[in-house]
Parts: sequence; structure tokens; C-alpha cells
Amino acid sequence: MTATHATLVPTFFDLWRSPSRGAKVALIGTSGQLTYSDLHLQVGRMSGRLRAAGIKLHDRVAIAMERSTQAVVVLLAVLAAGACPCVMEPGIGREEARRRAAIAKLRCLLIDTTSIEASTMHDQTTTQCWDIASLPEANEYWALSVAPTAPALLLFTSGSSGKPKGVLQSHRGLLTNATGVVEHTALTEEDRLLHVMPLHHTNGVNNQILAPLLAGSSVVMAGRFRSRDMPELMTHYEPTILTGVPTMYSRMLSEPFSSQALASLRMLRCGSAPITETLHREVEEKFATPLIVSYGLSEATCTSTMNPPCRRKIGSVGTVLTGQDVQLRNGDGTSVYGKNQEGEVCISGKSLMLGYLDETSDGQPLSIGDGVLRTGDLGRLDDDGYLYLTGRIKDVIIRGGENLSPLLIESVLVEVPGVEACCVVAKQDADLGEVPWAFIVRSADGNGKALEDTQLAAAIRERLSHAHQPVGYTYSRSLPENSVGKVDRKALIAALNTPS
Repeated sequence: MTATHATLVPTFFDLWRSPSRGAKVALIGTSGQLTYSDLHLQVGRMSGRLRAAGIKLHDRVAIAMERSTQAVVVLLAVLAAGACPCVMEPGIGREEARRRAAIAKLRCLLIDTTSIEASTMHDQTTTQCWDIASLPEANEYWALSVAPTAPALLLFTSGSSGKPKGVLQSHRGLLTNATGVVEHTALTEEDRLLHVMPLHHTNGVNNQILAPLLAGSSVVMAGRFRSRDMPELMTHYEPTILTGVPTMYSRMLSEPFSSQALASLRMLRCGSAPITETLHREVEEKFATPLIVSYGLSEATCTSTMNPPCRRKIGSVGTVLTGQDVQLRNGDGTSVYGKNQEGEVCISGKSLMLGYLDETSDGQPLSIGDGVLRTGDLGRLDDDGYLYLTGRIKDVIIRGGENLSPLLIESVLVEVPGVEACCVVAKQDADLGEVPWAFIVRSADGNGKALEDTQLAAAIRERLSHAHQPVGYTYSRSLPENSVGKVDRKALIAALNTPS
């Protein structure tokens, strides 16, 4: 695979219709499959219909459709039309949907017969609602000269630090990320990716649709992830690659997978949230396949570092992808020199977003002034250039002036027999300002049933300082998650510190 253009639109136009690619399977779904030749035709026709309906270059277009091959075709068609797609989060509330439409200045909302109710969630005076079946017939259209700096994909943050903000990604960023992922993971036409992650998430689009379709791989659009469905899905579709978040892999550990279900796998991919070394090893043992951990943010398109499949290091989030620059900086902005020295992870290069959209932006992206994304994550680089995350600045618990990493405390607690999952957050304290508090999910076995505070406290006392000791523990059946499967720390902090 070689991208011979500055954006994905003309690259896809050339690759998908080429004789060597056309007959190969691109998308697989419950309604059948599309070859690359089919995909080229359907995307071009839908793009033409969107243009005939009034969609113009750079328009922002929301999509609220059931996850399917048709939804992927519509997303790609908006991109091919030179407009900017935004897949809406399923189940989003009316007020939040209208807020997002307003701050992003969405041109229209595309729906299908399964999502008619979504049309009532938008202010029709500013955002029109179109059923894709009613769009006018038209000739194929491809925006082959769309600018690399034009808006290409709109996503929204999870809102962990406030109301969700729009993240406006560029055509240049999409191509940079897709090319880097294909190169780093050696994606080929022989790969088949099983897609079970949300389409409103950057990984679900950039790494699991755009990258494999650039490489000529096949993408299976399965339903939204449910651990009980995975053994049958993997047996039926025989994927070579599966991507998920730690929570998904943790839930799959108890499911029965046959040797046939795992026979075709060449790697598992994990990102979007930290994974413990214990869970990492358990997943690799369960699936008899390397688990490749990566790291990135929507603000840098998707993935900035990833473990090479044949040289992965457990505990690391990998090496830097081609086309990006990742460096560590001190609090004063100066660079961190020397290996294994901690600093804030900072990203620059062609993958950076055009900017944020919020209530203050008036529809124009608030760009990163100096071209350096300060992630808020702390990390270190080893002698081989592998990045290790050590904590997060915003999650740091400041106890009497001492900075404590919740990730460090969690890494100890999760090793205690009987702990299925845990999350450590800051509890307000009149004397010390903040103190650690741990939320614990007990395992279903005997160790979990017998688990007590004293065992957890002893583990912390043995490996960490007194300051790291949680002042209390809350036991629950599960930890709250946001829409992409990450533990919702914000919800736990609110529950802990809100007076009853």
C-alpha cells in the first residue's frame, strides 16, 4: 500500500477501483458483503446524492444510523463529498444532541429507517434531518482536490473534564494516522478485522475503518460489543485482528473460545485506556496471541504510539508512528532529556486536530497555538524509544502537597487476589485537601468473597508509602463506564464527594 495523494479521498478513489483491489472483499455485514469495486460505486453514488441534496465542501454532517455496512458507506460518502462526518453517539440525550449541533453548526442529520426517533433530538430550524432513502438520485462524485487542511471528521470528547467538546480532525491527519497504523501493524489484504467498537469513537473510525480500507483488508461490521457474542462471531468470521479496550478483554476472559475461533488471529489490539500488566498477560494466555497496546488521543487523530506486533513490550504503549512527533516536557515547557526520565507526553506533527469546538468558538476550531498538544499524561521513554505511561496530571491526587498517581495505587490493588477491577480517585479532605479512595469490584470466586479492607491495605503498605494508602474502600458490582468503555472517573468522584 502506498498513498500517492495528500488525502484519503483521491487515494481511496484510485485504490478501490484498481484491478488488483476491486474483486477483494472490503466490508462484511449481516446483510451481505461489499467488494472494493462495490464500495467504490456505492460511496461515489451516495456522495453524489448528498451533493445533489445540497451538501457543500466543508459542511459538517451528523450521522445517526444503526451500525452496519450501510452506515460505513454513508460515513465514507460524506468524506468523499468533501464534507465532514460526525457520527452521533447512540442514546445521546435531546439537550446534549442539540448543544452539539449548535456548537458544531451541523448542516444536517442523516438517518435511516432504524433511527427515525433521532430526528426529534435536533433543532430542525438549524439542522435539517434527511432520511438517506429520500435523497435524490445523482451521478457519482468524489472531491478529489479536497485540501489536506480541510475538516474531515468531527468527534466529541467524553467530557471527563467538563462538557464534551468537538474535536475537528483534518484530511491530512486522517491520512497520517491511517498510513502510520498500516505500516506499524503490517496490515495487508490478507487481514480481516472484526469491528465491535463504537463508530462515534476515533478508534472505531480511524483505526478500524480507514486504516484497513487503505491497506485492502476486510472489515466485518458486527453488532455492538457483548462478551457473550464474541466466541460465535470469531468462530464464524475467523478474524486476524480484534481491537478493544481493557474492559472488553476483561469480560471476554470468562467466555469459552474454541480453537477454531482463535486459529486465524495474528494479533489483538488494545487502546483508549490503560491496561494492567496482569490483565495483559491473562489476555495473551487466554487467546494465545500477542496483545498490542497503543496510545493516542482524538486530538492527535487517533494513535501516536503502538507496540510493534513482533516486538511488543508488556507495560509499554509502544513506539512512535511514522509522521508524528512525541516528546516529553517538564512543567515549564522545556524538553526532558535522558532516558527513563518522567515528563508530560506532548505530541506534534501532521496528525494534530484543527482545533476544539465549544460554546466560545462560534463554529470555528480553537487551534493549538504553538502546534504542540499537551496531553496531560505523564510518561517516560526507555532506551529503545518505547513509551511507558506513568500517570496523568489531571488525575493526580494532591495529598497535603504530595502528588500521588492513582494509576500507581491501582496497579498494586489489582494484583490482590479477589480484585476483579479497581479505580482510585481523590476524596476531598478538610485537612489534607485530597486523599485516595478506592472503588473495588470483587471477583466472583472465593478470593473475592473473602476480600476485606485489611488485605488491600496490607498490599499498599508493602509496596508503597503511607501517603498512597486509601482512606477507604467502596465495593460495587461494577465500575461506571462512559460511552467508549473507559471507567468514568468523573462519575465516581462526583458520587464520592457529593453530600448525601
